[in-house]
Amino acid sequence: MEYALFFYFSRCISNHAHLHLYPPFRKHFSDQSWLPVSGNTLYSIPTENFSKADFSIISDLLRNPNISSGPSLESALNRTGVEPHPALVQAVLKHFDCSPKLLHTLFLWAESKAGFKSSATLFNSMVNVLAKAKEFGSAWSMVHDKVSGHDGPDSISKDTFAILIRRYVQAGMTQPAIKAFEFANNLELVNHSDSGTSLFEILLDSLCKEGHVKVASDYFDKRKVLDQSWAPSTWVYNILLNGWFRSKRLLDAERFWLHMRRENVTLSVVTYGILVEGYCRMRRIEKAVEVVKEMRNDGIEPNAIVYNSIIDGFAEAGRFEEVSRMMERFLLCESGPNMFTYTSLVKGYCKVGDLEGASKILKTMISRGFIPTATTYNYFFKYFSKFRKIEEAMNLFTKMIESGYTPDRLTYHLLLNLLCKEERLELVIQVCNEMKTRGCDMNLDASTMLIDFLCRMYKYEEAFAELEDMIRRGIVPQYLTFQKMNHKFKKRGMTDMAEKLQNLMSSLPHSMKLPDSWGGDQDASHARRRTIIQKAETMSHILKTSRDHENLLGIKVD
Repeated sequence: MEYALFFYFSRCISNHAHLHLYPPFRKHFSDQSWLPVSGNTLYSIPTENFSKADFSIISDLLRNPNISSGPSLESALNRTGVEPHPALVQAVLKHFDCSPKLLHTLFLWAESKAGFKSSATLFNSMVNVLAKAKEFGSAWSMVHDKVSGHDGPDSISKDTFAILIRRYVQAGMTQPAIKAFEFANNLELVNHSDSGTSLFEILLDSLCKEGHVKVASDYFDKRKVLDQSWAPSTWVYNILLNGWFRSKRLLDAERFWLHMRRENVTLSVVTYGILVEGYCRMRRIEKAVEVVKEMRNDGIEPNAIVYNSIIDGFAEAGRFEEVSRMMERFLLCESGPNMFTYTSLVKGYCKVGDLEGASKILKTMISRGFIPTATTYNYFFKYFSKFRKIEEAMNLFTKMIESGYTPDRLTYHLLLNLLCKEERLELVIQVCNEMKTRGCDMNLDASTMLIDFLCRMYKYEEAFAELEDMIRRGIVPQYLTFQKMNHKFKKRGMTDMAEKLQNLMSSLPHSMKLPDSWGGDQDASHARRRTIIQKAETMSHILKTSRDHENLLGIKVD
């Protein structure tokens, strides 16, 4: 049954006009490699102004475990004889964005070459790589050099600070994000244009999307008080309304909605779309349908975003009869269903385990001219990972590659998660090699998962090599990863490895906190209990020795 379904599904994937047809799925076993020939890449590398050979030379250097950032890499780059070009460096940054320190060295080396002029796009890409890795000091150093230099206006823009703001917020650093906005807003290149308002919206949007809606709301109120003449745009109100819904604070969202009505804010289809999507996200689908009726009474017709939200809400709830009725209405609209509509349906069917229904939606989607993305297929991989269906996942993955699709980082991570859970060592190694061959580095989560898996499989040297590679690429492992490895090395009498690990650990800045990401680990559980007991004992001692309990507890005594 399942093989027949996937034979049908494979025809859906291959049924693109721009793709070649391939044979049905083949089964893969440990003695049969399904990796493409080394060096063949799925992604297309833009080759204007530089050669593929130059790209390969630099890529090989970045993958070389004996090369580290700084002088070592600079000397190796000089020996290659490659003349850097912005397009070449941009391509490398795109495919190795999980190697911040190495890429920073590459960028600085390129800028030091005579005749090399960094574009604004390339500069922002480098700032993004550094900020993504929380290397904010290095990112700001680049920004300050450009602001104080002669070519600052050509390289620095609103987009530069938008990157810093978003990355600060994603790192949970809300106040530095606000300071970055205020710094940018005082610059002439931002302040004397319409970029300031847009950057303010970016700040609020970033805060709200990461769950810091209270910070965003307070800063919004502060600006209104400081500048009485400021008239916030409808979009600013929309951002905050969306933020309250995203934070699942329904009462605050409804309170803010009433405030918008009292303020006579101009409502648009976007505003109603936020309401509809918010209610659907909180599984209040009937309330969302009432909002659609309300917006029609206000003379505003639903658009594709509104329909997609309703359809996604019904699909999430597994209410496919209502989905069918809504699709019939949507088909009568001028815009009609789009990529997001079909992707929502694929997600809904996969969530309830109806792969045949999801496959039929995929076929309908393709027949109407919509090309599925990696995101679409990732819902299938999430299903396979959840229910541990290795063969089906590998078959689909192979078919994607054969048909010309480019898996994204999430695709690889979902596959690795499945294979690690099932302890399929050889397939894990093959997927890792495939991922690296296609220029897709592992991030912190994937590398941590791989290290833990290798330790469980008693592949300690390989785990240590992966840890070293993480550090070489500029990614600082979790403290708990060190703790787990150190415990295993000592338990097995691997004193040399434990000493090397301790030396490696002492050379890195790290937090002593033990996160809950390994909640099932016994050592971590004991460590957390010890921490709680220590804190309790400390508080008990303070209470015994303090004569002013009221002040200690924050109670004012008259």
